[in-house]
Amino acid sequence: MSRVLAALGAGTLVALALPPWGWWPLAFVGIALFDHLLSTVTRPGLRWATGTAFGIGWLAPGMGWMWFLTPPGYLIAALGFGALHGVAAMLPAQTPSQRLVLRPVAHVAVEAGRFAFPFGGVPLASLAISQAAGPLAFLGRFGGPLLVSWATLLVGVALAEVMARPRSWQPAAVAAGAVAALTVAALVIPFTQLTGDQVRIAAVQGGGPQGTLAIDTDPRDVVERHLTTTSQLSANDDIDLVIWPENVISTGNTLFRNSAVRDEIAAQAARLGVPFLVGITERPVPGRFTNAQVVVQPDGAITDRYDKVRRVPFGEYMPLRGLLAALGAPVDRVPTDAIAGDGPAYLDVGVDRLAVVISWEVFFGGRARDGVGHGGAVVLNPTNGSSYTGTVLQTQQVASSRLRAIETGRWLVQVAPTGFSAFVSPQGEVLDRSAISESAVLIRDIPLRSGRTPYGVIGDLPIVIAAGLTIVGGLALRRRERVPRA
Repeated sequence: MSRVLAALGAGTLVALALPPWGWWPLAFVGIALFDHLLSTVTRPGLRWATGTAFGIGWLAPGMGWMWFLTPPGYLIAALGFGALHGVAAMLPAQTPSQRLVLRPVAHVAVEAGRFAFPFGGVPLASLAISQAAGPLAFLGRFGGPLLVSWATLLVGVALAEVMARPRSWQPAAVAAGAVAALTVAALVIPFTQLTGDQVRIAAVQGGGPQGTLAIDTDPRDVVERHLTTTSQLSANDDIDLVIWPENVISTGNTLFRNSAVRDEIAAQAARLGVPFLVGITERPVPGRFTNAQVVVQPDGAITDRYDKVRRVPFGEYMPLRGLLAALGAPVDRVPTDAIAGDGPAYLDVGVDRLAVVISWEVFFGGRARDGVGHGGAVVLNPTNGSSYTGTVLQTQQVASSRLRAIETGRWLVQVAPTGFSAFVSPQGEVLDRSAISESAVLIRDIPLRSGRTPYGVIGDLPIVIAAGLTIVGGLALRRRERVPRA
């Protein structure tokens, strides 16, 4: 029992490396303690219990914001994903070399799995997010969040091996040296280039209270706040583009193009002489709604539209609605399901093409890669976290935006109705971040960039394949070692 409780504490150290706490070096300490606890355990059941406790200690605090979305979903996610880390801990790895190779890969495989399953992926409180403020984040340019996670695990295991066996430090030093060399290469190699052009962007945060649900608020209040805040802008600001957050405009059964609020946006666009990118929801068919970002020109024309592809489970649609309703779950908090988009992740705005990832999509490296792969020179992340109490989700989203900016080599603009809004540089620097609930207009000249990083080209699949082959090879080698010789 003491070992399991210690593993729970080790996982909690990893959780404290996540935003909003953000003490990123603690991830290495927590992983090192976990590796030390497992190093002498041979019984599979105890290994599973130790790994599960580690996973729960990490994920239960890190996913805490889910409680405000769906308490049953939160419990299932924290306990279920924690148990998967228990399965990873059962992988035989008795020697230092086996631990350095197999243990990081096993837990990266769990991370890869939850990036895709269930419900299209639940990449919350990921190990990569814990390193958004640290140097290992730059490894994302080579292999995205999975490579960052692998490196974090490898450094933690190497630390444990050096502490436990200081006289046999060479394998651990080689592993740590490889991570350091890759990190330096990611920092110094210029994968992307400035185009020589720039765009002056105004991001509008209307402000208002946190912890509110759409079903309990008047959507007109949100529009009014953003119109009032936008009125602070003038032609003298010399901006090229105005961005409003995700779904701040709800037109109900009326299509946005036929609504009065479209005329209000067009009037603001005409006043400033620039296009507006605004987040809308509408109900094109009974019982369903869309979540989209549209481009409104100064003449009122809607010239482009991007519909959100990755919907939030239990937030924008209710998986297993009938079963959950029968169990008494509050499915009425999501009364209708969103229609998923299927288009590429970009918007054309005049001569500029901008990658766009709406809210939840910023947690998935693939959506930003898609937009940049289609020529996006800047990544936009219009979002809406006003439903959640506290700042766990909002700070983790800023961390995800930092990772996406580093991975793509692009500036990223995050804009939310109640915070956080910010500009993020290709080096992951967060600039001009707003406060929660404040009314603010953020203006910055954004240099446009071209070119793609290695991760932008190869994606996650090579890391997944390498992890799978390593696990299969390790198990085969272990089995061969146990076969008695004739």
